[in-house]
Amino acid sequence: MKRWMGVALLALACGASAQTLRWAGQGDPQTMDPHSQNESLTNVVNGQIYERLTSRNAKLGLVPGLATEWTQTGPLSWRFKLRPGVKFHDGTPLTADDVVFSVQRAKEPTSQIAVWADAVGTPKRVDDLTVDFRLSTFDPIFLQHIDQLWIMSRKWCEAHHVTKPLDFKNKEESFAALNANGTGPYMLASRQPGIKTVLKRNPNWWNKFDGNVQEVVFTPIASDATRLAALVSGEIDFVHDLAPRDMARLRNTAGIKVIDGPENRLVFIGMDQARDKLLYGQVPGNKNPFKDVRVRRALYQAIDIETLKTKLMSGLSIPTGGLTPSGNASFDDPALQTRLPYDLAAARKLMADAGFADGFEVTLDCPNNRYINDEQICSALAAMWAQLKIKVKVNAMPRVIYFPKLEKLDTSLYMYGWGGSVTDAETILTPLYRNRGDKGVGNYNYGNFRNDKADALAAQSSVEPDPKKREALIRGALTELREQVNVIPLHRQVIPWAARTNVTPVHRPDNWLELAWVQISR
Repeated sequence: MKRWMGVALLALACGASAQTLRWAGQGDPQTMDPHSQNESLTNVVNGQIYERLTSRNAKLGLVPGLATEWTQTGPLSWRFKLRPGVKFHDGTPLTADDVVFSVQRAKEPTSQIAVWADAVGTPKRVDDLTVDFRLSTFDPIFLQHIDQLWIMSRKWCEAHHVTKPLDFKNKEESFAALNANGTGPYMLASRQPGIKTVLKRNPNWWNKFDGNVQEVVFTPIASDATRLAALVSGEIDFVHDLAPRDMARLRNTAGIKVIDGPENRLVFIGMDQARDKLLYGQVPGNKNPFKDVRVRRALYQAIDIETLKTKLMSGLSIPTGGLTPSGNASFDDPALQTRLPYDLAAARKLMADAGFADGFEVTLDCPNNRYINDEQICSALAAMWAQLKIKVKVNAMPRVIYFPKLEKLDTSLYMYGWGGSVTDAETILTPLYRNRGDKGVGNYNYGNFRNDKADALAAQSSVEPDPKKREALIRGALTELREQVNVIPLHRQVIPWAARTNVTPVHRPDNWLELAWVQISR
């Protein structure tokens, strides 16, 4: 396999033009259906093909996209004017019908962005280039929600029988899995899952290119060492997820430059808090220990977070007790950010008080190609929890298997991460921390916990128009979630990118690579 990968990369290197970006990462996009899977790499690749009504600049500010302007016409209504002359890659003109169709498609049960599509209300065509949105309740971050919704061609979806997002967790295949038709700066030239994805510049894009990349070849390379070697040798040009341990070497490697910065992403541990008996574990009395807040707190206080930061992450992490991707979403309040202290004695006492002085056995599910050092972090946690006599089996797997497993709630203990361009608390409260319900509420609450107090406060914050009252509600929800230790926060990632010195990308806090901004010089 390694020999084949080396041959493939060498072929890419030999055949690459001056304006071909050879990009590699440890994982692979999960699907070309933009509404099916809400996963960062998948979104980044699809986001070069598909566009939204709004867009983001380099500092994550909202700017016009497929819409040239928008107006809030009332507390529960918005109007968007579409950009004239925009065409999909197959030549079909963009109209209001495509926008209405796309928002409705994104609301389907098989969509992982349904929670945001539902939040923007009901879209209605006014004319070919005008769309109104009617909401049933006030949405304090309406534009942030709109900015999560990709616009597809209604005609193309109907012609290829993909009017609903594919059901990824149940291994459904559809035409949209391997094919795409957006309005964006790049067109999908070929898709070979697990091998390579090729994009070509869209010569008819409505916007202006700030970069000169004509072609992009994305190659998944699971091994950190192989990705590093390919970059250093010049076989690839750009890597977005190198291991922190390699950064010091790369900073002193001729022909390579490192671009890094904090990512708007929280990495945490989730626990099954619903079942009476764990799916994957051996527990005295066949109990579910994670139903007891003392056990959850014990696991938290047995984590030596500074050792994880210094020894494993090489300093490229920001430990936190916060429950939001960005500290801004927690109002940068130390009371909402401070971790519980690392205290093994306190953790052992909590375990004894809960009746688990002799520990138990449990499986920790973990991706091995999604977050920085994900499998290694899980192994380190297993060693730390062993000091509580908890025998942890680390079950690491590729993201393409991992995320469908979590969607089915087929887990007892798991690692997860959440982030993106939105810094408001709503982006994590409703999808991850609310009780599981309809219309995407709690859809990512894979521990299936119920915290009725936090749920009520979060629900109120989602529709509260007064900023001060809304802040109080968010603070209350986050405080309650922290007290109940419904999840165990670890850190916010610092994401290092590495590129050949002739490649100039723009690093954004949401770890988003905008290909239209990349410059390659020779």
